[in-house]
Amino acid sequence: MLSIDSLTNGIVIDHIRAGMGHKIFEVLGLDKMGCTVALIMNVQSKKRGKKDIIKIENVFDIDLTEIGIIDDGVTINIIRDEKIQEKKYIQLPEVVVGLLKCSNPRCVTSSERGVVSSFTLVDRELKQYKCDYCDHFYEMED
Repeated sequence: MLSIDSLTNGIVIDHIRAGMGHKIFEVLGLDKMGCTVALIMNVQSKKRGKKDIIKIENVFDIDLTEIGIIDDGVTINIIRDEKIQEKKYIQLPEVVVGLLKCSNPRCVTSSERGVVSSFTLVDRELKQYKCDYCDHFYEMED
């Protein structure tokens, strides 16, 4: 059986939909960090059947809000002295900057270099965002 040690201090990103852990790993740039990181995939889960888990050792200062755009069922556990000090439930972020791409070919983000995309959540249930530049709607399934 595979054994991954518990963390003394760090962050555990749990309940990631199976197969999405690698995407979260990339978005957070964990491969460029100088800390120990474990990506555990296809773990048995009562809640989801299978799930991925990411453990990040001795890091507390990364922005985790945008991972809700990848999987809004994720939980974040902040670990200090081997105990969960804080538990956060990630939801879709209200604003997403630079992560989504507007599919409107006439949008300034599609035609101009250096313009960073920005979207605002308009419907949480439908997982629908609106481009802040051209008002084009973006559905998360896109």
